[in-house]
Amino acid sequence: MAGDDRTATAISRLCRISFRLVAAFHPVAGAATQESAGCGALLTAHPSLRRSLACPASRESTTKELLIFMYKRRSLLAFATVGAVICTAGVMPSVSHAASGGDGEWEGSYAETHGLTAEDVKNINALNKRALAAGQPGNFPAELPPSASALFRAPDAVDDRVTPPAEPLNRMPDAYRAYGGRATTVVNNYIRKWQQVYSQRGGNQQQMTEEQREQLSYGCVGVTWVNTGPYPTNKLAFAFFDENKYKNDLENSRPQPNETQAEFEGRIAKDSFDEGKGFKRAREVASVMNKALDSAHDEGTYIDHLKTELANKHDALLYEDSRSSFYSALRNTPSFRERDGGNYDPSKMKAVVYSKHFWSGQDQRGSSDKRKYGDPDAFRPDQGTGLVDMSRDRNIPRSPAKPGESWVNFDYGWFGAQAEADADKTVWTHANHYHAPNGGMGPMNVYESKFRNWSAGYADFDRGTYVITFIPKSWNTAPAEVKQGWP
Repeated sequence: MAGDDRTATAISRLCRISFRLVAAFHPVAGAATQESAGCGALLTAHPSLRRSLACPASRESTTKELLIFMYKRRSLLAFATVGAVICTAGVMPSVSHAASGGDGEWEGSYAETHGLTAEDVKNINALNKRALAAGQPGNFPAELPPSASALFRAPDAVDDRVTPPAEPLNRMPDAYRAYGGRATTVVNNYIRKWQQVYSQRGGNQQQMTEEQREQLSYGCVGVTWVNTGPYPTNKLAFAFFDENKYKNDLENSRPQPNETQAEFEGRIAKDSFDEGKGFKRAREVASVMNKALDSAHDEGTYIDHLKTELANKHDALLYEDSRSSFYSALRNTPSFRERDGGNYDPSKMKAVVYSKHFWSGQDQRGSSDKRKYGDPDAFRPDQGTGLVDMSRDRNIPRSPAKPGESWVNFDYGWFGAQAEADADKTVWTHANHYHAPNGGMGPMNVYESKFRNWSAGYADFDRGTYVITFIPKSWNTAPAEVKQGWP
């Protein structure tokens, strides 16, 4: 296993060197590679290599065309191109191959899928863990100015994150790359789309500010951050856990060959979560909240309307304590209190949804096996309400069980308030990592994924929650319809 990890790391480094060489010696292919940070665009940048990324090419046909291409180009470019192909064809699985049906996990880790080294993962986790402080009440303002970014720097990690430059308001986005239920683009192009589609405040199109670009630069969490306003606090998280399935599988199945009891129990617990049903529950609750918000002009009226709606549906959330995060969620939303937001008028707000994937074994005083293979009892939803207690979530990643393993600590996906009834047709916006165009990881890519693609997750995570927060209705960061890619 350690040898395989070292090989993967070496190939990943070769891939990066190859892309830089392509950029240096072939302007067209280099530009495409810079735009995509992947081999797919290199194959489409030259006529002799163009092919549809929606149907992954066979390794044999790709090699044949590459040989023709290399014959016509200098040997250094040929080396670079081969290195790039090794990166995508030999290490990273295609979406259609990697994602199993429904809620199954992707093959391999987040790092393997995105071509990250152990050092990259260390830097990502350090940044993410420090950023958690932004979501703690009383510690930092709800939205941090760019000057506050130094607060997130970990002493043992490289801080190579860069704020993307401003994009002209009238510049239209380029086409996204679409394959396997996912559309991909670089962060600069996402900013252009955001300005065209999601930037309106009170009906006026806005240029993404420096503060918003700073937020966005944090990667997956940055996408949710810039669309909701404050750093996500995850106070109102929902999930679905099939208690009967869990008990039945524990009693009637056995560990797989070479699987320890701890691995077995962690796997059974993970498989008992149903992300589709967790998402459905969050949408149901958001719908009830939005009905309660519509004609309420003060918080007391909103709470009364909310309780009436819950009573009509015989929903167990009705019996939550009045001081619980459920009933206090609106008043604790910064934009609800802002003059140009809700201005304390509930009818000016709407409930929206995002998702967080993370690891259950975060108790540093508990069993090391649970940190490696998952804690079956952690972050289970209340069976009546579906609410998940996120108070013990500290953005701590999965502990390595074998030499060379590296796990990232979370992944965020932005949904908003799409009206599409079929969950599989909904679009989730997320990203690969923070923006480091001058560092080893390279530029941040933004993904727009269909639900099955998003919910598939990675081996890094065994929990998927669906979280409700509020934004002003005057914002259009959460429209009823979201079109994948551009146009």
